[in-house]
Amino acid sequence: AMAGGLEPHLEALRRELQGPAVLSVLVALIVVAVTFLIWRFVQGRRSSRKAVLLLGLCDAGKTLLFARLLSGRYRDTQTSITDSSAVYRVSPDKSTNVTLIDLPGHESLRLQFLERFKAAARAIVFVVDSVAFQREVKDVAEFLYQVLVDSTVLRNAPALLIACNKQDVTMAKSAKLIQQQLEKELNTLRVTCSAAPTSLDGSATGGPAQLGKKGKDFDFSQLPMKVEFVECSARGSKGEEGEADLEGLEKWLVKVA
Repeated sequence: AMAGGLEPHLEALRRELQGPAVLSVLVALIVVAVTFLIWRFVQGRRSSRKAVLLLGLCDAGKTLLFARLLSGRYRDTQTSITDSSAVYRVSPDKSTNVTLIDLPGHESLRLQFLERFKAAARAIVFVVDSVAFQREVKDVAEFLYQVLVDSTVLRNAPALLIACNKQDVTMAKSAKLIQQQLEKELNTLRVTCSAAPTSLDGSATGGPAQLGKKGKDFDFSQLPMKVEFVECSARGSKGEEGEADLEGLEKWLVKVA
């Protein structure tokens, strides 16, 4: 009798479990599970990229900046013809570290070294000579454009810092002016390069990757990666005997590590 009394309730429960509400819940759970797996995959790929690349034109101060970050000491440098790498601890009281890689800035070398290390880049520091910037702006923008339209860089979207170096010199341009000028030059390059038959990283895509948003003047906020600007001085205001002014860069490295 008791079983017979429960039968209508059990039948109602079976019908409820077969209804559209349950199906919706199951679909939602599947979506959440797939999203979580994708997130874990992306995070895993990001955590496997531990390199911070130092890029820029010749004489921008990359190698001195590299040396200052690692040892704190000044050293005489010369134009690099190969890469240099070292483990950098982002904070003395933490075990977190990244691999700093200083890449040559010479026009005939820089793209081949970028090709070698770009897949490992967790972040990129693009070093600009703030004193020579007005004279070199077109060359700086061209190299930066080549970095930004690279298919691997676009896909991985490493954090990007434009380090406006040599701020100890009176004639140095400010980070704000450098940002404005670079955005203007990159916007011009986007137009002039749009007819190229292949992308600048060599992939046959039928044209270069679109930089920024179509129909709008370019600005750095349109990029898939976060872009920041800092003013710094690898030499420091007191020259060889003093300390470098790299506080903004060091704080940024803590964030991206």
